[in-house]
Amino acid sequence: MRIATALAERYGDHPAVAMWHVHNEYTTLCWCDHTAVAFRDWLRARHDSLEALNEAWGTAFWSQRYSGWDQVLPPRATQWHRNPGQALDFRRFWSDTVLAAYREQRDAIRARSDRPVTTNMMLPGYQNLDLWALGREVDLVAIDHYPSAPGLDAAADTAFGADRARSFAGGRPWLLMEQGTNTVYDGDRTLGKEPGEILRHTLGHIARGSEGALFFQWRQSRAGAEQWHSAMVPHSGADSRIFREVQAVGEAVARLGELAGSTVTAQVAVLHDSDAWWALESDGLPSADLDYHATLRRAHRALWDAGVTVDFAHPAHDLSRYRLVVAPALFLLSDAGAANLRRYVADGGTLLVQYFNGFADDRLHARLGGYPAMPLREALGIRVEEPRPLRRDERIVLSDGTHGTVWSESLRAEGAEALVTYTHGMLAGEPALTRHHFGAGRGWYLSTRLDDPGYAVLIGRLLDETGVDPELPGLESVTRHAPDGTRWQFVLNHGAYAVSLPEPAHDLLTGAPVDELPAGGCAVLKHGRTP
Repeated sequence: MRIATALAERYGDHPAVAMWHVHNEYTTLCWCDHTAVAFRDWLRARHDSLEALNEAWGTAFWSQRYSGWDQVLPPRATQWHRNPGQALDFRRFWSDTVLAAYREQRDAIRARSDRPVTTNMMLPGYQNLDLWALGREVDLVAIDHYPSAPGLDAAADTAFGADRARSFAGGRPWLLMEQGTNTVYDGDRTLGKEPGEILRHTLGHIARGSEGALFFQWRQSRAGAEQWHSAMVPHSGADSRIFREVQAVGEAVARLGELAGSTVTAQVAVLHDSDAWWALESDGLPSADLDYHATLRRAHRALWDAGVTVDFAHPAHDLSRYRLVVAPALFLLSDAGAANLRRYVADGGTLLVQYFNGFADDRLHARLGGYPAMPLREALGIRVEEPRPLRRDERIVLSDGTHGTVWSESLRAEGAEALVTYTHGMLAGEPALTRHHFGAGRGWYLSTRLDDPGYAVLIGRLLDETGVDPELPGLESVTRHAPDGTRWQFVLNHGAYAVSLPEPAHDLLTGAPVDELPAGGCAVLKHGRTP
C-alpha cells in the first residue's frame, strides 16, 4: 500500500503513464494463523451467529459443531474429507480478501491519478478468485494468456480465454496484457509455436474484443526462474525468426487502429460460476472424474469447432439476448439462478443442461425430492432420482449409437420427450437425452458425458434448431461491430490448405482485396455499414 501510494504521488500525472497495473497474477492461497483470524471475521459478517454457521456447514455430521469462534479454522489438512461448506466459504472469503487488497491500492492510486487502474487476470485450470467480481472492480479487464500447446488446441484455447475476458468485462474494453512468443512451461516442457502462430494468436484475441496485444517479456532472461520463458527478443537476439515475427505482429496491429471501441456480439452463452467451480472441487463427490474447467472448455470447444462465437454468462445474468444457453457444470446452483434459468426458457430461450447440475444449493446442501433445483426441473420436464457414476474405463452404449462415459443418471421424464435412451444395465430404456417444451422455449437435459462425435452432433442440432449459423465454415471467423454499422471480420485459417472466401473483400492487413486465405493465413475484412 505504501509503495502504491508513493508511486502514484510521484508519477500520477506523468505523461508517460498510460495505465496503472496493480500487483501481478493474483492466484495464491494462504491458511496461516493471520488468515484464520480474518476468516473468522468474514464468517461473522456472513453468517451473523455460530448457530447459523453450524447450520450452513452441516456440522452436526461427525460432531463438528462449533461452540466458539476461536475454534473455527481455515480448511487445513485432515485425515479424511474436509467439510465442503467450510471449504467453499474459505474460497469465497479468500476471493473477497484479495479483491479488498486490490481495491485498497486502486483507490489510493485513483486519489492521485486519473489514469485507468487494472490488474492482470490469470486464466489457468484452477480459479482462486471470482473473476466476475474482479471484472467489476477494474477500469479495464486485462488477462495473461499462455496456451501450453501449439496448433489447433492453442487456437481453441485462445478463443476460450478471449471469450472469457470479454465476458468478464461486461461490454467494457479489455486487453491482452501478456502472451508469449512460444508456449508456456506446463511442468513438463515448453513447446515452440509454428511460424505464423504468433500473429494468429494475437489476432485471435483482438478479433474477440481485445483493444491491443502485449507480450511478456521484452528480452529473454539470461538467468533466474524464468530464463527459458519466451520473449520478443530471444537469447539469439534480434536477428531471429521470433523477433521478425514480432515485428510483423506490430505492423499488423498498427493497421487496426480504426477498430478501437468496436464490439463483439454472440448469440450463444455458456454458463460459468466461480461458486460452482469451487463446489465441484469438494472432497467426497460421487466421482473423481468431474472436472469443472475441462467440462467448461469442452462445451466452448464444441461451439468453437462449429464456428460460433460464444459469451460466458453467470446463471443470474439477464440471458434474454441469447438464442442458446449451455449449462455444462453447475453442480451448485442457487434458488435465484434456477429461477432465472426457468424464466429464460419460459420466455423463449433454448437451454441445454448437462449432468450433475443443480444438485446442491448455494450452501452446498443437497437438493431434496429429486434433482435438479425445482424451478429448473419444471423447465426441463425431468426428475433425476439417482446419480450413477461410471468406472474410469467404462463406456455405455446409447440408443442412437453414441457412447457415454464418466457419468449416468436414473431419471424420469415428467413431460419431457426422451430423444436418446440407455440400452444396457439397470438404466436400459431410461432417458439419456430429453427435450421439453416449456412456455415459449425448450429445455434440454443430457444425463451422461457424450463421446466427442456425439457431443458435436448434439451441439450442431441445437444450433440448427435455434438458427445460429457459423460465419464461415472451415475458418475461424469473428466480427467486430461499430455503432455506425461498419463491420470488421477477422478470418483465421488454422488448416493446412487454402480456403476460398465467398466473395472478395478489402483486407486491412494487406490493404488489398482478398478472395482466398492460404494455409495458416489471416485477414481482417472490412465491410460497409449494414443497411
